[in-house]
Amino acid sequence: MAEQLATMRVDYVRTDELDVGDLAATWHEQLARWMDEAISDGVAEPNAMVLATTGEDGRPSSRTVLCKGLDARGIVFYTNYTSAKSHQLRATRYASATFPWYAQHRQVHVRGHVELVSAAENAAYWASRPRGSQLGAWASAQSVEVRDRRVLDDALEVATQRFAADEEVPAPPHWGGWRILPEQVEFWQGRRNRMHDRLRFEHDPHSRTWRIRRLAP
Repeated sequence: MAEQLATMRVDYVRTDELDVGDLAATWHEQLARWMDEAISDGVAEPNAMVLATTGEDGRPSSRTVLCKGLDARGIVFYTNYTSAKSHQLRATRYASATFPWYAQHRQVHVRGHVELVSAAENAAYWASRPRGSQLGAWASAQSVEVRDRRVLDDALEVATQRFAADEEVPAPPHWGGWRILPEQVEFWQGRRNRMHDRLRFEHDPHSRTWRIRRLAP
């Protein structure tokens, strides 16, 4: 395998091009457009994104989460507020996320400060979750070390017994959403010979306007 890594490559033969005139008027409209195209193309979990955070020690961590909200304010994901990622977000209030649509030779990179999602938004999304996912949020002390799988299975059984089958499962107090408030959103389209298209929306906090820059690949 080690010998094969150096020769592994895919030439991006799709004819898609990306120029400033191809972009939607706003970053969130463009992201929604590409998301819709990923859905139409049958991409598995097109809302999956790699979330990167750093702790106070400056060391980065990354993991895949699901984007569950997209509008002009930013992108939203939900998690346990006592998880490792939430501790890091509280410490630095900054994050980045990448949507990796490999089959389409596309990526979108989002970077910005973060904020907690409102209680009303948390409640609305919680109500849309399958009951099993709701029970799982009660059962799992996310990021905490456990002895073995049996501990998790037992915790889920306790949560299941706690809430009768006909009873609504309330949202745990330690669960909710984070929103990334973008400062930069980069749209990356793969091209032949690694001469990719990279267009970045950048927010100017002084003028409160967005400008678009083309970056070399």
